[in-house]
Amino acid sequence: MSLFNPYALRDALPPGSRLLGLDPGKKTIGIALSDVTLMLASPYQSLKRGKFGETAQELAKIAHKEGIGGLICGLPLSLDGSFGPAARSAQDWMTELSERLELPACCWDERLSSSAVNRFLIQEADMTRKRRAEVVDKMAAAYTLQSWLDATIKE
Repeated sequence: MSLFNPYALRDALPPGSRLLGLDPGKKTIGIALSDVTLMLASPYQSLKRGKFGETAQELAKIAHKEGIGGLICGLPLSLDGSFGPAARSAQDWMTELSERLELPACCWDERLSSSAVNRFLIQEADMTRKRRAEVVDKMAAAYTLQSWLDATIKE
């Protein structure tokens, strides 16, 4: 599968399928799911990042179980919008995953998603540092997926 233009990906999805949002960190991959109407993203789980083949198998199981039709991966652009080593790594990882799972995919700007989620968890949810560490990755994935859903909605 190839990486799609973010706006073309929505048109390529089979009816009734969901999107899998991914926030690949160095140690953990945050996972989020869209609903079938492609309106709402929800945190799903965090997955410990291991060898690529093992991680791909785990994500394939989730994709099959949840009726996933496409993938959205957070793209960690630099604050000035430039494409640095972290963004290249995320794009390469998503390209390989898309091909392995045979699902269309695209990367989406995730700048400051973890910061926004942490700020929310501190100010609004009053979570402890330990509890925030347990949920921040999957919530960052949901934040990025929701951003994509909102930006590509059909009027």
